[in-house]
Amino acid sequence: MGGDTANLPVQLSIADAVATIALNRPNVLNAVDDDMRAALFAALDRVANDDAVRAVVLTGNGKAFCAGGDVAGMQQRLGAPAGEIAFAGWRRQKRLHQATGLLHGISKPTIAAVNGAAVGLGCDIALCCDFIIASEAAVFAMSFIERGLVPDGGGLYLLPRRVGLVRAKELIFTGRRVKAEEALAIGLVDRLTSADDLMREAQAWALELSRGSPVALALAKSILDRTFELGEEEVLALAREAQAICYTSKEHRESVAAFLNKKTR
Repeated sequence: MGGDTANLPVQLSIADAVATIALNRPNVLNAVDDDMRAALFAALDRVANDDAVRAVVLTGNGKAFCAGGDVAGMQQRLGAPAGEIAFAGWRRQKRLHQATGLLHGISKPTIAAVNGAAVGLGCDIALCCDFIIASEAAVFAMSFIERGLVPDGGGLYLLPRRVGLVRAKELIFTGRRVKAEEALAIGLVDRLTSADDLMREAQAWALELSRGSPVALALAKSILDRTFELGEEEVLALAREAQAICYTSKEHRESVAAFLNKKTR
């Protein structure tokens, strides 16, 4: 994103093949409104189609990662005529799922660098990433129940895969706050660090994860994300197809040649 990005709801920067996407409504703890949702999709779409980007780090500016959906927007939505609320909500959810689906499905490693509160939709957004690194100030909550809602950004699918079904039910049914240390202990978070080191460690981890063949990485990720829904034979069939593509890749050809050249010296 060129020009002045200070007032944009989402900021995008790229350095050393790592794209950093920052939610940027710090005055409302990065609560997601329609503009932020559209900007997040646009940023993700850009990096998804940029071959120079090898990995993505998602974070929030200010004190919070993301405080969830914008409550002012919820109030405005409820002010619509009763007969229009459901269909308008369905359309809004469809746009939301375009963004969260792209984040979850992007064919590059993704890391959520959680610097503070990640609650409600904010927790869902973090879960859409491949990995979560959190500062000691981070706190997580599936707080939808407090608004009379269910998780709508992927948490119903992704949380049980991280922490198990029973624990996911407990967190969703209660909406309770989970501090960083507990989040690490139950597998909600993968790494814990200090606030000062969070972005440096997240970006270094992103570089480490993205050093391999982008073709092999993308194909492996696409299969791994479906393994809980597939049987063994289906996974093996997908692996055969993926391997056939890898056989033709530049990275495979170059690595084989380099290995053989080294052996003959």
